[in-house]
Amino acid sequence: MTQTHYRACHLCEAICGLKIETRGEEILSIKGDPDDPLSRGHICPKAVALQDIHEDPDRLRYPVKRVDGENGQHSWVEISWDEALDTTAEALMRSYREHGVDSIGVYLGNPSVHNYGMLTHQNYLFRWLRSKNRFSATSVDQLPHHLTSLWLFGHKSLFPIPDIDRSEYFLMLGANPLASNGSIWTVPDVKKRIKDMKARGGKLIVVDPRRTETAELASEHLSIVPGSDALFLAAMLNTLFEDGIADPGKLSAFTTGLDEIAAAVATFTPEHAAQHCGIDAPTIRRIAKDFADSGAAICYGRMGVSTQIFGGLCQWLIQIINIATGNLDKVGGSLFTLPAVDQVPRTGPGGFDRHRSRVRNLPEFDRELPAAAMAEEITTPGEGQIRVMFTGAGNPVLSTPNGRALDDALPQLDFMVSLDPYINETTRHAHIILPPTSPLEHDHYDIAFHINAMRNTSRYNPPVFEPASDKLHDWEIFTALGERVARALGEEPKELVAPHEMIDVGLQFGPYGKDSEHDLSLEKLKDNPSGIDLGELQPMLPDRLMTADKQIHCAAPPALADLDRLASTFGGTPADGLLLIGRRHVRSNNSWMHNYHRLVKGKPRDQLMVHPEDLSAHALKDGDQALLQSRSGEVTVTLLASDEVMPGVVSLPHGYGHNRQGVRMNTASANAGVSCNDVTDAAYLDELSGNAAINGVPVKLSAIA
Repeated sequence: MTQTHYRACHLCEAICGLKIETRGEEILSIKGDPDDPLSRGHICPKAVALQDIHEDPDRLRYPVKRVDGENGQHSWVEISWDEALDTTAEALMRSYREHGVDSIGVYLGNPSVHNYGMLTHQNYLFRWLRSKNRFSATSVDQLPHHLTSLWLFGHKSLFPIPDIDRSEYFLMLGANPLASNGSIWTVPDVKKRIKDMKARGGKLIVVDPRRTETAELASEHLSIVPGSDALFLAAMLNTLFEDGIADPGKLSAFTTGLDEIAAAVATFTPEHAAQHCGIDAPTIRRIAKDFADSGAAICYGRMGVSTQIFGGLCQWLIQIINIATGNLDKVGGSLFTLPAVDQVPRTGPGGFDRHRSRVRNLPEFDRELPAAAMAEEITTPGEGQIRVMFTGAGNPVLSTPNGRALDDALPQLDFMVSLDPYINETTRHAHIILPPTSPLEHDHYDIAFHINAMRNTSRYNPPVFEPASDKLHDWEIFTALGERVARALGEEPKELVAPHEMIDVGLQFGPYGKDSEHDLSLEKLKDNPSGIDLGELQPMLPDRLMTADKQIHCAAPPALADLDRLASTFGGTPADGLLLIGRRHVRSNNSWMHNYHRLVKGKPRDQLMVHPEDLSAHALKDGDQALLQSRSGEVTVTLLASDEVMPGVVSLPHGYGHNRQGVRMNTASANAGVSCNDVTDAAYLDELSGNAAINGVPVKLSAIA
C-alpha cells in the first residue's frame, strides 16, 4: 500500500517541506510540499538525495570495532551495542581517572544542529565529562555571528534575520544563498524571493571576490579583495557618520556607543579602503548613501566574511551599520524571530574568553576552543593533553584548517570513538564507531533553524520508517553512554526524557502555546504535518534583548580594539600574490554529501578556479594539473579557467579529499578531489574571535615539475 509522509529536509538550513511516498520499505518519490508555509513547495537537489542516504550500502547499521593488523592495515568487525558502549565508557573513565577530565576531547560536526536528538541529549553524556577540550564546527563557520550577538544583544543565538520579502535594498557580503539556500538565514526558494524584491523596485548588491550564482542575479556585483571586507564596512560607517546620514531612529532610545564608534572609524576613509579592497571610493560612498536613503535596507554577511582574519570585526560592523541607519528591528530590514520552541530565554547566553587553550592560548567561546587548535592539543605533552577523543557527526580531517596535521595526530590517541554512520577520513582512526539510525528512521523537529527563519513557522514529523529494534537513535546512544559514565562515577543517571517530549513541553509553554490563541502542542503539529504558519517577523525591541539593562551596547571593547589591527594590517602597500577562497554548490554541503550519486553527477566541481590572466602569468592553461602551495601544505589541483573570480583570487570547494587509505565511501572515493583544508593554515585565525580563516589564505600556484 502506498503511503504519503511529510518531512522537513534536514540537509541544509532551508528546512524545505517534503512529501515522501513509500510502499513498504521502498521510497517511491520525494517531492516538495506545497502546503509548507515556509518553503511553499520549493526543494533543491539535496532533498531527493535523502533516498540515497537511507539506502546507502556504505552507511553503517551496527557498531564496528577496529582490528589492527600488520603494516598499519586494519579491518572492521561488527560488535554488539553492549560491547561497543561498555568499551567506550570504560575508555572514557580510564582516561578521566588517570589523566583528568581535560584528557578527553570532544568534536561535534555541523550535522549535529540538523538533528534534534544530537542537540537535546548530548548533555546526557557530557554533563559528566566537563572537559575544557571541546571543539565544534562553530569555530570554522559562524562563531563571529554568535560573538556579535552576545556582545550587542545579550545572547549567542539572537541573530538579526534579513526580512527579504519586505525589503527595498539588500547589501550582501560573502554569501551565496542560491547555492546554500541561506545560512544563519533560513530562506527556502531564495531565488524567487530575490526576483520578487527586484520586481517591486528593490536592489540586491553583492560584494564578493567571485561572481557567484547569487551575484549573477544581483542588481550590482562588486568584486572585493578577500579579507578586506572589514575595511570596506568601516569606510561605509565612516561615510554614514562623516556625511551626517546615520540615523538610528527608534533604536536611539535603547542604544549606546555610536558616538564612540564614529570617532573610532574616523580614519577609515573610503579613499584609504579603496587602495586595498578593490572598490573605489565613490562607489563606497554611493553604497553608504543608498543604504541610508533606502526606506528599508539589510546589511548581511556570511561565510566569506565570517571565515577570514577579520571575521569577528566584519560581523560586528555589519550590525553597527544596520543599527546606525535604523534598519535593525525594522520591517524590511533585519528582525528577530520568535520561534515556537524558543531556546533564547531557556538556554545560557554564552560566554567568551573564560579559559584559553593550553598550547596557543586561544580563547574559548561557549565552553568550546577553536577547532584549529585540536591537533596541537593532541600532540603536545603535558597536563591537559587530549588522550581520548569523541567525535560526533563530523569529519574534521577534511573540514578544519591544516587537516593533514589532524590526520597525523589522531593515531597518537589512546582511544577514539565516533558517533557517525560512515567510515570516513576522520572516523577511520576510531577504535569504535557508533552509527545512529537513518534520518528517515527518527522523528524530526528543527530546534536550531526556526530561530534563523525569515518567517515564524513550526512543524513536527514522525519517522518515515520504523527502525529495527536492534538499532539506536543518536540520542539513545548519548543516553546509554551517560548512564554508564554516571554509574562509574557513583552518580544517578539523568532522568530520561525523549526528544519529542521535550519539544511538546517547549511548544505548550512557548510563545504560541496553551496561553495563546495558537494553543500549540505536539499533537496539534501532528495533525498539521505540513506545519503551521505563525506569521511574519515583527519588531520586538527592546523586549527581545537579553542584555541585563535591555540596551544595545554598540561599543564592544574587543571589537573597538580590533580596529587597530585592521588599521595596521592595511597600513602599507597592498600585498601581491594569490589568495584562496572557498566555493559552495547547491548539490553539496558537507564532506559526507559526496557519497550520493544524485549529488555528484554532472560536471566535476572540485577544480581550482583561476582567472585567465593569472593562468597566463603562471604559464598554465585550463585543464592543467598544477601545484597549489601555502605555508602549511600543498595539493595537486586541476585548473579551471574562469572570469568568475577576480584576478589574484583562486577558488577551491570544501569537503573533498576522499583519497585517503581506509575510507569506506565508494562514491566519494570515485570522485575524490583534493581537500582545500590541506592548504588552509591552523595558525591563520581571526585573532578577535578565534574563528578559522579559511578565506583569503595566501597561496602560490606553479606548474608540476
